[in-house]
Amino acid sequence: MADGKGDGPMEKIVVGLMSGTSVDGIDAAIVKIKGYGMDSKVDLLHFSTMPFEETLKREILDSMDIDLSNAASICSLNFKLGKKFADAVRHVCTEAGVPLDVIDLIGSHGQTIYHIPNGSDLYTKSTLQIGEAAVIAHETNTMVVSGFRAMDMAAGGEGAPLVPYTECILYNDPKKNRALQNIGGIGNVTVLPKGMNLGNVFAFDTGPGNMVMDELSLRLKGSPYDPNGQWAAAGIVDEEMVAEWLRMDFFSKAPPKSTGRELFGKGFTDAFLRDHGHKPAEDLIATATYFTAASIAKSYQSFIFPKLKIDQVIIGGGGSYNSTLMTMLRKLMPDVDIGTQEDIGFSSEAKEAIAFAVLANETIHQQAVNVPRVTGASSSVILGNITLPPGGDHKKILQKAGK
Repeated sequence: MADGKGDGPMEKIVVGLMSGTSVDGIDAAIVKIKGYGMDSKVDLLHFSTMPFEETLKREILDSMDIDLSNAASICSLNFKLGKKFADAVRHVCTEAGVPLDVIDLIGSHGQTIYHIPNGSDLYTKSTLQIGEAAVIAHETNTMVVSGFRAMDMAAGGEGAPLVPYTECILYNDPKKNRALQNIGGIGNVTVLPKGMNLGNVFAFDTGPGNMVMDELSLRLKGSPYDPNGQWAAAGIVDEEMVAEWLRMDFFSKAPPKSTGRELFGKGFTDAFLRDHGHKPAEDLIATATYFTAASIAKSYQSFIFPKLKIDQVIIGGGGSYNSTLMTMLRKLMPDVDIGTQEDIGFSSEAKEAIAFAVLANETIHQQAVNVPRVTGASSSVILGNITLPPGGDHKKILQKAGK
């Protein structure tokens, strides 16, 4: 254990933290990582989710609303979430029976509250994730890597998606062309050609994931999500409405592209309910669920299938647990083998938290891990900001981290 708190040289115990656009809570994964780069060996030791209290969730959602947010509330929420992320680290360590002081590194994605992938006369191209890293480092006495998206945007990229590099490490199959479809708040896909290298990988956001159907479930049924898609299964889809949505500019724009609540958030749901709120709740939820499935299928038909025959689609994220959504996807893409992370021995829930543990490990080894053809950046860059813990020999900490 001369080279760290892990079991051997080049080995580290890293906690990855992720709070996505669904704003359900904080996902935390304890990961053992040996080495770095494409030779990394990654093992999930434990995963947990610490849900947000309803009042905090509302505070986060309000901070994303251009009409409700203000500088003071965002300033306060940044530190409040830093404390919550630190609590999530302690929570996952307690559940796993892992002492906090064996954790070498924390990779925190933070909470995105606004994302502007394309600039305008009014707003500069930019992104903002909050959850103060200094608070996490102070509370856990552990080095933190955070702010992964900013450097890619500084290099001209959209700051998303960032997980393709980690997916190359974890999911490449020499015999299969794979598409890794994440369905969190937003949907995104990474395409891994068989025998690929990073230069062949491409990825982009496909549109809404759970965001619209979750918001409808909350407003119409008092539940933060549709359990196993049961309400969608009981409803009737308005296919004309979905066809109209699919004519939005986002769906015709070629990758690289990314999106978020600025397009499919509260304003989108408000407009849908204003025009169609007289219909049964099940019909509205079914339509939103079909919209997610149809937007994924359209993205594949427009931007993936013309380039590559896909042998296997692997679904991750909360959407993989919605059986109605999965059924819709299989009907829309009948010629493709569609399964879940669990079908290949991984965890749908833990995928993104693991990714940010891996990205943090790459940062401290000074590896450029964005994929320019995916994000649109002008060059490969090192991602993330390093925040050192308050005590100890910082020179020694940095030296050890790089080993």
